[in-house]
Amino acid sequence: MLDLRQIRYFVAVAEAGNVGRAAEQLHISQSPLSRQIMQLEEQLGVTLFERARQRIHLNAEGRAFLAEARALLADAARLEQLGRNLASGAAGSLAIGYVEGAVHAGLVADMLREFRRERPDFHLQLRSRRTAAQFEDLRSRALDLGFVYAQAPKGDPDIESMLVRREPLVLAIPEGDPLAGVDDIRPGHLDGRAWITVVRQPDDTNRAQFLAACVEAGFVPDIAYETADPLTSLGLASAGLGLATVQASLTSAAPPGIVFRDLPWFKRTVSIHLAWRRSDRRAVIADLRRAAGQ
Repeated sequence: MLDLRQIRYFVAVAEAGNVGRAAEQLHISQSPLSRQIMQLEEQLGVTLFERARQRIHLNAEGRAFLAEARALLADAARLEQLGRNLASGAAGSLAIGYVEGAVHAGLVADMLREFRRERPDFHLQLRSRRTAAQFEDLRSRALDLGFVYAQAPKGDPDIESMLVRREPLVLAIPEGDPLAGVDDIRPGHLDGRAWITVVRQPDDTNRAQFLAACVEAGFVPDIAYETADPLTSLGLASAGLGLATVQASLTSAAPPGIVFRDLPWFKRTVSIHLAWRRSDRRAVIADLRRAAGQ
């Protein structure tokens, strides 16, 4: 195994062309420096310098070795700097999970934009995951942070979370529907109407929560279509196939042919939380949490 110190000594002597001058630059005595160079040659089994009286200069083998020695020292310097950057949090890699609602709300893009200003060299992996899967991935360290629909379970010893956004739901109505001309929509307007809802597999809780909120508000929906995501629901609504509720931030991404109405009496909302491991005290995690909170 090569000794980087000997490599540095070799380069210094080769560039100075004189052991004495190289020793002065390295702040060591001349005799130990000479011994280190000879030990390097002995270890490699090759003579790198031609020596004549008080002069020393590279031979052909030495010139070939010098080019690679400089490259090795440059790589070592970069590796050292990387280690320092990793220690300070200026560089590294993180895996961040997200649910679709966090993307629709702009939370993921906003957090990353803020984070990149301080750490442009950080490598970030973004992974679409269900909320429950993200909690498990955080515990197994497959994820470092996660945007989820629910707060961490109360008293969870491993996972902590904070609320970063709560959005009301708005009603999406096909343009040609008579309801599109009604400004103040009440529960009676919605009773028995055809609806489009999002169902998330394999363990869906969305349908049950939606139905419970409808019953509490005072109407019973006729669920005609079930989709995998709210953008698909909006597509079906724009085709005149039914009503849908979506988070308010999706109104700007909706296809044409839809009218939106607020439902202040409808209690259901979309909540986005940021989750992380309690034991993760890295500065980079604190910075991402702060960026998400802003």
